[in-house]
Amino acid sequence: MNAIAPAPHTPSRLSLWLDLIRWNRPAGWLLLLWPTLSALWVAADGFPGWHLLAVFTFGTILMRSAGCCVNDVADRDFDRHVKRTAQRPVTSGRVSTKEALAVGAVLALAAFGLVLTTNAATIAWSFAALAITLAYPFAKRVVSMPQAVLGVAFSFGIPMAFAAVQGAVPPLAWVLLLGNAFWVLAYDTEYAMVDRDDDLKIGMKTSAITLGRADVAAVTAFYLVHLAVWTWALWDRVDHALWAAALLAALAQVAWHFTLIRHRTREGCFAAFRANHWLGFTLFAGVVLALA
Repeated sequence: MNAIAPAPHTPSRLSLWLDLIRWNRPAGWLLLLWPTLSALWVAADGFPGWHLLAVFTFGTILMRSAGCCVNDVADRDFDRHVKRTAQRPVTSGRVSTKEALAVGAVLALAAFGLVLTTNAATIAWSFAALAITLAYPFAKRVVSMPQAVLGVAFSFGIPMAFAAVQGAVPPLAWVLLLGNAFWVLAYDTEYAMVDRDDDLKIGMKTSAITLGRADVAAVTAFYLVHLAVWTWALWDRVDHALWAAALLAALAQVAWHFTLIRHRTREGCFAAFRANHWLGFTLFAGVVLALA
């Protein structure tokens, strides 16, 4: 008798939802977390307290996860033409658009519940953060460098952190947001370089396509502007020797990223993108130690 082949494994709804929010790829939410926590420490001139630490840590994870749901719904017709994204749950049809949006809504409401435990200023700014998060996936259709929109969206935890600690958003918060936006430009351009060939075929607008052969130089410049702006903004608040040590460690990582992306291989660019959370952690560690 012929052996009966085992039935193909059908993923559970939970496993599909975890795949939808990229649960097995924490680098994404770490990219948002480190600058947000850095801002908390700067705003509080030291440890901000366990309550705000928990609110912004879990809130960041929840909102990044909700953003993935919205992004996958918005990009479902594009993602099927890109090798790296063709098997995402929404694109492959394993999760419907309504289901993905429902998951995203629940996650966003949970994040808003955390924000409600802070103050009126933070609650007010959370609506602006949500609007930018929802706008980014559609910017790819009309903006030649949508990574700039993502830069604002991924940096909005900074003014919210200041609002939560100080009840207002001072100019320093916006300077740090501007500097952080250049970091987002750097790492998301590396990300776009991975998919450049596919994006050209389907007419997607990305910074990697817009910059052309200037991409490697531009990414390096974005990193340097990010570090320069943060150093200028924080110099009068931090221990100079400790911050300089963190800055040197960050610059070493920038040099390493240059070696990874200079030949524009998919593997090198993706490795560079995935390693970016270490640069964010380096600056966060520098802030914590230099403010102590």
